[in-house]
Amino acid sequence: MSKLPKKYQFIDLSDYGRPIARVIANSLKTTSFTPVHVTIAFVISGLTGVFCITQGHYWTAAFFLIFKSILDAADGELARIKKTPSYTGRFLDSVSDIILNFIIFITIWQLTTINFYWMLLAFFGIQLQGTLYNYYYVILRNRFSGDTTSRIFEDTTPIALPGEKQKNVNILFFLYTLFYGIFDKIIYALDKNASIGKPFPNWLMTLISTFGLGFQLLIISLFLVFNLKEFIIPFFIGYSAFIFVFIFIRKVFY
Repeated sequence: MSKLPKKYQFIDLSDYGRPIARVIANSLKTTSFTPVHVTIAFVISGLTGVFCITQGHYWTAAFFLIFKSILDAADGELARIKKTPSYTGRFLDSVSDIILNFIIFITIWQLTTINFYWMLLAFFGIQLQGTLYNYYYVILRNRFSGDTTSRIFEDTTPIALPGEKQKNVNILFFLYTLFYGIFDKIIYALDKNASIGKPFPNWLMTLISTFGLGFQLLIISLFLVFNLKEFIIPFFIGYSAFIFVFIFIRKVFY
């Protein structure tokens, strides 16, 4: 079930797990499993992948990291199938993602000779990448009557939707702003007018989708299985330069 009308759908390179995610979500639609349960499952899968990295089992680690990405899509699919969107699920998903990302990069740093501050820079870079992708994607979803659970500006605590507790929304929104606030502010400062510009062309969104977490995990997995873990952190530092390239294209042409 797409988050955008057909006309504005683009090839999302970070969303390669969506077909399997739909199968998983459909298999759970008549069960008592909720999207939050699936989110917890992707956390377990991600942590299992991290453990496999520490043990040098890189093919197994790649499997669990990619499976984590698939489950990351499945929780949203299940929410749409069951028609139970929630801010609890939306913020729990994001908070879980950033914590897992940090654990993954800490783990890779410990297994290489790379300086700790380079690791922090790479982590900061991937979070900015993901924030830019989400920023542009949410603008499209809000503009063209797509999925609107995510807001362009997460600056106020949302009112809980039916079926969820306001207390849970408050706590998770606080954690979201604590972890993501600086990245949201930086991207907004770099491209304040994105929401009032021309619609982003599909080809540009496809390129920017390489900043999505699913694609990032795929890249990490490929480096691992080819035993190139020393190149993961330098790659993401360098690839972050495309943040400015994509913003320049958006500003000049759209």
